[in-house]
Amino acid sequence: MAALPVFRWRLAPDGYATRRQLRAQGLRPGGQGVAAQLERPRRRREPLVAYLYRVDRAKPVRPMTPAKWASLAKANAARRICPQCRRDAGYVIPASLGSCVPCAYPDPDSPRSV
Repeated sequence: MAALPVFRWRLAPDGYATRRQLRAQGLRPGGQGVAAQLERPRRRREPLVAYLYRVDRAKPVRPMTPAKWASLAKANAARRICPQCRRDAGYVIPASLGSCVPCAYPDPDSPRSV
């Protein structure tokens, strides 16, 4: 097995891209293996590593099917439902609260307090 070429930060040649860079171009690795790696040096720690893929071997991103769109919409709607009062909060409920703001911080004077 041959060792991967290693490039320093910001010095990778044209024709290589990270997954995020491929996605920004509307591409995906498409089953190809890692072609090279990028290393960003850090003080007193091991370097940060980013894996690079060949752009010429990348394939276009597959389009979303209607079933995937429906599944994504359902999942996002579930993130808006408060587990305590079972109401649609109108926003994605923060994981740090675990419930909508009125349930997390009940107001004793409010008729909605749970």
